[in-house]
Amino acid sequence: MKLDSPLLNCENHYPALVVGGGIVGAGIFRDLSIHGIPTLLVEKKDFSSQTSQSSSKMLHGGIRYLENLDFALVWEALHEKNLWLKLAPHLCKEKAFYMPVYKDALRPLWMVRCGLMLYDFLSSYQNSPYQVLGKEESLKKLNHLRSEGLTGSGIYYDAIVDDAKLTLEVIYDGLIEKNSQALNHVSLESVEKKDNIYKCHLKDTLSGDMRVITTDNLIFATGPFTDHLMKKLDIVKWENKLLPSKGSHLWISKKSLNIDHPVVLTPKDGRVIFVIPQNEKVLVGTTEVQPEEDFFDVKASHLEIDYLIHNLNEYFPGAKVSKSSILSTFSGIRPLVKDESGDKGKTAREHKLYQPRSNMYLMLGGKYTTFRVMASDVAREICSKYRIPYNSNKTKSPLRQTSAVLPFDSSTLTRENVMLALEFEKVRTFEDLISRRLGIPHKDHWNHQLSYSEFFTPMIKEMSHFISVPKEI
Repeated sequence: MKLDSPLLNCENHYPALVVGGGIVGAGIFRDLSIHGIPTLLVEKKDFSSQTSQSSSKMLHGGIRYLENLDFALVWEALHEKNLWLKLAPHLCKEKAFYMPVYKDALRPLWMVRCGLMLYDFLSSYQNSPYQVLGKEESLKKLNHLRSEGLTGSGIYYDAIVDDAKLTLEVIYDGLIEKNSQALNHVSLESVEKKDNIYKCHLKDTLSGDMRVITTDNLIFATGPFTDHLMKKLDIVKWENKLLPSKGSHLWISKKSLNIDHPVVLTPKDGRVIFVIPQNEKVLVGTTEVQPEEDFFDVKASHLEIDYLIHNLNEYFPGAKVSKSSILSTFSGIRPLVKDESGDKGKTAREHKLYQPRSNMYLMLGGKYTTFRVMASDVAREICSKYRIPYNSNKTKSPLRQTSAVLPFDSSTLTRENVMLALEFEKVRTFEDLISRRLGIPHKDHWNHQLSYSEFFTPMIKEMSHFISVPKEI
């Protein structure tokens, strides 16, 4: 059955068009929509299917940025993290992060204590207060941790989050406003400008349908894809602005590493690796390597997987983690903005807004946690053009449409909720449904009373009214 393209049901003109359906594009779309500016959001793949679902699944201040003296960024990110803990408690949870410290560590325990004091201060003491544990207390809290050379551990508080679902719910919130629309699997093929109006040639990548839609304000929130896209469109003279960095993660079975608390590993190479238990699995990441040419749907390399497993076994020798422990892997590209250092590890995560032509905006850099602030920089500019008073408090309201299936509540994965997701959550492919609406990155993650096929097979006929369903599930 051929399903109609939602592209064909759009208006011919929108005051604003946002290209890029990751967290920043979602934030801009929501901000403009709730300020009464009809906005169209388009995303070449599924919403949040690239960088914004490939993070370390944290909302955090960025404790590592303290060493770079990025105090303003850490302050901003900590306040945003604590705001979202209030606005979306079903999607993000505060957790105690343990940072074990060894005698030969780059950062001794006294330095860690000072850093944690500063971290809490920069949160305006909204964080739960830090602690410092001795060796024996640390070993009691952290199963399998290497005892040799351990001097103690610092504990600070950040949040874990379902990054894909937060992006989706931000989009859903914008869609509640009249006259705004969001389209996934729709690419921007070319752009022309005439009489201060941008003519945007859009293509539905699933149906092949084409449509020209005009806009007064063209906004790019395409993250690591920006340099490639701007050169392809050739509407401005563009020089590369990004220093892309690939980060990879592993999901491993908790049977292989049974820990109860997130742990921050600080290897001697200066990197930081997060080990974060979630339900019956553990997230391990991230790496920092030069990406390949194509940034879409990137995969973890063997070298990155080996690096993460090696460090896990260095810190948790009793666990004996191996490649057989891996449930799945994922990777993403960080959209770092070039600076004078050229060092990915030292590059600041502040965002930058470019305006290469009138009524054209490109948002680059930043980090997931600060997306709302990034979006406000664009929305404020556009609201001023329409003489609409900008009110930042509008984006500090709770999200108004909750996902049918929730990330930290397995009881919500029911037949009824799957059908609700299909009907109301902008699902266009089976992969959209499984990976992001249901939060199942791979079949090996399946943990339900019924088997994977027993759960989904009886729904094939009903699901086919909304999406094309594979013959074999």
